[in-house]
Amino acid sequence: MKVPYANVTVNQSGGRLLSGRVALVTGAGGAIGRAVARRLAAEGAAVAAAGRTERAVEQTRSLVVARGGTAFAFTADLTSSTGCHELVDQSTRRFGRLDILVNCAGVHGESPIDEVTEVEWDRLFAVNTKSMFFTLQAAARVMLPAGGGRIVNFSSIAGRGFRRSVSAPYVGAKAAVIAITRLAALRLGPSINVNCVVPGVTANREYEHRVRARASAGGVDEATARSAMEEFIPLHRSNTPDDVAGVVAFLVSDDARNITGQSINVDGGLIYDAGY
Repeated sequence: MKVPYANVTVNQSGGRLLSGRVALVTGAGGAIGRAVARRLAAEGAAVAAAGRTERAVEQTRSLVVARGGTAFAFTADLTSSTGCHELVDQSTRRFGRLDILVNCAGVHGESPIDEVTEVEWDRLFAVNTKSMFFTLQAAARVMLPAGGGRIVNFSSIAGRGFRRSVSAPYVGAKAAVIAITRLAALRLGPSINVNCVVPGVTANREYEHRVRARASAGGVDEATARSAMEEFIPLHRSNTPDDVAGVVAFLVSDDARNITGQSINVDGGLIYDAGY
């Protein structure tokens, strides 16, 4: 029997927060998405790990299963509404229900304003915003008749006005995620909680590449280069993917049952809501 989320009680058993629940995680082949899938599985959820490439999501699935979790890998093109709805339908049929959606799929942009092309603009909005909305829409259509659920979208401090941002379409797409999260929370409540995670600098493949490049250019070791790059962060450290995953796990748990429409920065204090 499915238990409506609107009626759950706060977990006081000391057990795993998400036992018996099913979570769909998009972008699960990337560093943050993989960390989210592993953390939700560790909390007891069965995980549908979705991504663009079979190899990446299969690796995520294998990592979850190796630690005793339950997961299934899905490949999907989420740049069309059809792909988003097919993914939700496939994962729901595979597990029989859907309680949690984490919209982690995303791509970065680096082009300055005077070099942005229409192709780049469309790609960044398609992956970062369009896919998020139509996957949310499809999940809501499953969750509402079943009593509710939890949805977490991913933005970026670029969408908050971070002053070191470069890409106009990336900034616009990530700002749109925050705005849509607020509207979705308003329209889907009280059954579905919708929140947004807003990561700052996060240690992933791209970030480590920048660390190595700076170390090489400055003739210093990577530890020194990393410290210099992180000095402007109040806590003097970038996120690990697990830092971000921990916030997601909280937001989809019963402990966050009265939190919705919020966009939570995970950035070591790098910016505040106004972007400073």
